[in-house]
Amino acid sequence: MRNQVEIVRTRLSNCYVLEAQSGVVLIDAGAPGDADLILSVIDDRKLNLILITHAHFDHYGSAAEIRRRTGAPIAIHESDAGNMHRAETHLGIVKGRGKIAAAFLPLVERLYSPEPTEADVRLHDGEDLGSYDLDAIVVHTPGHTMGSCSLICREDVAFVGDLLSTTGGAHLQRYFAMDWSALTPSLEKVKHYRPALIYAGHGKGAMTCEELEGL
Repeated sequence: MRNQVEIVRTRLSNCYVLEAQSGVVLIDAGAPGDADLILSVIDDRKLNLILITHAHFDHYGSAAEIRRRTGAPIAIHESDAGNMHRAETHLGIVKGRGKIAAAFLPLVERLYSPEPTEADVRLHDGEDLGSYDLDAIVVHTPGHTMGSCSLICREDVAFVGDLLSTTGGAHLQRYFAMDWSALTPSLEKVKHYRPALIYAGHGKGAMTCEELEGL
């Protein structure tokens, strides 16, 4: 039976509340100021884990506040933990329309004032999340950031952060990458698991397996 997924559309990105065997897991935590919205969806359910797909402030920005209010630990891949701890967002080599966002990043960061956030759990490739009552594994999918990771649930659902997007149709990351050459190998890692539904950090709705295979 597939886990129930609830989409939380915050101001700058998508977050997901994923049903676990007991309680829920939050995938990404929006920008600073999104905690109330996210917690309204979680409601009175037990939050087992806050999993951050990568260290950009629009994905970890409310994680520390949600931790304070729920006691749930924050997890991120070890390669991105330092940037989150320093409240840094590194865009890498920027292409296309991403150059506009990059130009405004310093202003946006001053506006949102992301909080330095220490990870409770530093994730590794292949890590099993059974200890959080979730039948899923972490897959390291670098490129967008060096510590970008995806969550692969054994019920055929995947969460890929900003490796992929459904904005304007399903596509591989095309604006920001620390290592552009790593994106396609990371995509192939996700394809290997043949998830039926793939949830990205930006865009409306889930990507299907057929759309994934067409990339």
